Amino acid sequence: MSELVLTGIAVYPLKSGAGNDVDASDVEPCGLRGDRRWMAIDGDGVCVTARERPQLVRVLARVTGTGLRLEMDDREPLDLGYPDAGARAAQVWIWGQACRALDAGDVAARWMSDALEKPLRLVAMDDRFKRRPDQDCTRPEDEVSFADCYPVLAIGRASLDDLNTRTPAPTSMRRFRPNFVVGGGAPYEEDGWRRIRIGTVEFEGVENCERCELPTVDPDTGIPDPRREPMRTLARYRRRATGGVFLGQNLVPRGTGTVRIGDRVVVIESAGTR
Repeated sequence: MSELVLTGIAVYPLKSGAGNDVDASDVEPCGLRGDRRWMAIDGDGVCVTARERPQLVRVLARVTGTGLRLEMDDREPLDLGYPDAGARAAQVWIWGQACRALDAGDVAARWMSDALEKPLRLVAMDDRFKRRPDQDCTRPEDEVSFADCYPVLAIGRASLDDLNTRTPAPTSMRRFRPNFVVGGGAPYEEDGWRRIRIGTVEFEGVENCERCELPTVDPDTGIPDPRREPMRTLARYRRRATGGVFLGQNLVPRGTGTVRIGDRVVVIESAGTR
């Protein structure tokens, strides 16, 4: 079996926004530094994602020294400072889970509303509030950003390569939005990871990632595939008895540090070694 190596790192500052490919990233308890720390919400405080507004995948958010820079097509970019402790607090909802956030202000709300053609507000994480991940698979002290369920997602390159032998046209890894892309190994090997080490940082594999329809959205155009690819193909051989379709492994950091492209990925424990 070939050696496992970290070949890709992506950070998504805005939930459902475009990813930023980076050479290295610091790992914090709630995920990669800067990952999914901002989110669009509707008038009821409910998170708005690319499932409802596919064009969100084309909003590029870049972390700056003071906050965030938003870009989309030929729109005037918007530079925002991270809301301070005096900013308006908002109760927001992510898949029925309530958490507290800080409102980024009216200018940011107008920019997002115009870009997505829907009345929206932009909020940032309130570091004084610790959001819990899925409690069935994690520890009481674990935390997560505005990501759906868990801090980090990893997918093996071999898994996507295998999927692409089955689909009508090749699919980009960008559609699946992982934080880590791991080269080497066998297709879907990541399904069994229970504990891995990347560089010096250990991660616990807590649950395989159940996929929604978001991978059908072209990250360049924001248009869903009319044939529902690649989900249609994936469902033919990766659907489980629960009805879900799975690709990738959700991870929880079990330490902090820095991970870099080229780091070895060591499987400390897998489903077959317990």
